[in-house]
Amino acid sequence: MKKLAVISSGTKGIGRATVEKFHKEGFDVATCSRNMKDLLALKKELEGKNGVGSIYVKVADMSDSKQLTDFADFVKDLNQPVDVLVNNTGVFLPGAVHEEEEGSLEKMIETNLYSAYYLTRAFINDMKERREGHVFTTGSIAGIQAYANGGSYSISKFALHGFTKALRAEMMDFGVRVTSLLAGATYTASWEGVELSEDRFMKASDIADAIYSANALSKHTVVEEILLRPQLGDI
Repeated sequence: MKKLAVISSGTKGIGRATVEKFHKEGFDVATCSRNMKDLLALKKELEGKNGVGSIYVKVADMSDSKQLTDFADFVKDLNQPVDVLVNNTGVFLPGAVHEEEEGSLEKMIETNLYSAYYLTRAFINDMKERREGHVFTTGSIAGIQAYANGGSYSISKFALHGFTKALRAEMMDFGVRVTSLLAGATYTASWEGVELSEDRFMKASDIADAIYSANALSKHTVVEEILLRPQLGDI
């Protein structure tokens, strides 16, 4: 049986690059997004190109608790233990705390924090019982360093980092590794159209390589935090 990686929101940006990396390395991958067309295109491209492993896809808005539960049940029905969980779902709405649109905090907490919290809870007990597995959260530099106009995005990412640190402490004695990914500006669709050279950003594939490399270490070692910034510094 091939190893299974579960990567939420895997059709774009860092999520897609991570799906591609793990699949290329021989993993089966289960992923989701809100768009079935994008999911089917991803499945067709990767299964045809790599010729190894399977891509399992399901439509799910991970900020919605019912859809998140349905995705988790979909994964469980595969009857494969989850070896790697990458909580990748996130949304960025710029704005200052005192000026941002009403509901911004709730939307980003639901998407950036609750999605990781509840998806992890769906699989962590099995990992704990098997005494193996690896949980990643896709955080941000904004989760350790606040900045103007970061508003509720920064609040949600600080909370996500705190969740990851708590989980790491809880799973330490059970053989389950937990890693917080803290990435700076990465060239994804959210940055398209800005008046900056693409070279000013990190590549999504570099982030995916870092995640894969951290997981590839022996079970005796855990990378607790992966801090990545563009070579020229934050944007």
